[in-house]
Amino acid sequence: MKRLTIFFALLAVSSALFAHGKVTTRKHLFADFTDKITKVVMSGNEILDGALRQEVVDLWTLSPFEFCSMAEYESLKKSDTYYFLLMTAGQAKGEEEPMVRFLTLEKGGADKGDNIALRTEVISLPLCPVDGGSGRELVFLPALVKGVQAFTAEAMESEKVAYSGMAWFNGNFDRKGGIKRIYLAKEDISESVSTKEREKYMDEDIILCDEDEADKAYTDKTYNTLVSYTVSAGTWSYKMLVEADTDTVYYIRKHKVNAKNAPGFLTDDLKRISRKR
Repeated sequence: MKRLTIFFALLAVSSALFAHGKVTTRKHLFADFTDKITKVVMSGNEILDGALRQEVVDLWTLSPFEFCSMAEYESLKKSDTYYFLLMTAGQAKGEEEPMVRFLTLEKGGADKGDNIALRTEVISLPLCPVDGGSGRELVFLPALVKGVQAFTAEAMESEKVAYSGMAWFNGNFDRKGGIKRIYLAKEDISESVSTKEREKYMDEDIILCDEDEADKAYTDKTYNTLVSYTVSAGTWSYKMLVEADTDTVYYIRKHKVNAKNAPGFLTDDLKRISRKR
């Protein structure tokens, strides 16, 4: 009886806290995403802004959206009335300045509590180095826009997904990666990987090619094909595989760059990929 009393007391406290906005789960927090306007923030970079604008018009389907300037974002970001899709700059511990640009979806809110919902990141996906990409970020931007939506849709339904972040996308490869052809750009493979290791873990359906050939396979929407894309700057290197005909992110992992592990797909990545084939 004592345990039941404690249980119902805790339940009552939890319910009260939820009602006052003090405690919530990520799934609960994002449940209103489709009912709220997503403000798509223009960064001031004409090339990236133009590409993002077009991809959102073509691909954004889960919520109503409007475009806004960075100044408007600054004035609205503390309101939980809106979600914001914007390009952010990530700064890792020990870095003097941000090095990697991300495509980020966040829910508006305050910087601190004070009985106001906190601004919360839903998901961030690596886009390119802050100091400028190679142009490949424009090729793969459709997959990132669709990836943000796909993750958010699942996060609205599953607490596990809502807390999983980028790791969630690897489930696509675990389920279906074994039947896909892979175009792996030479430039995306880490210098830390030896020729012997490449030969050991790459099968006949993993095509080693240059970036141009890999990107063409992607822009041609080649059926049943994954294409590599990496974003490396400063402390971290992000490795991705994206399905060409569906713009679906299948694989995304990161590692810390150091003397042992240069940027790009490591031997460990090749091992993971080969285990599913």
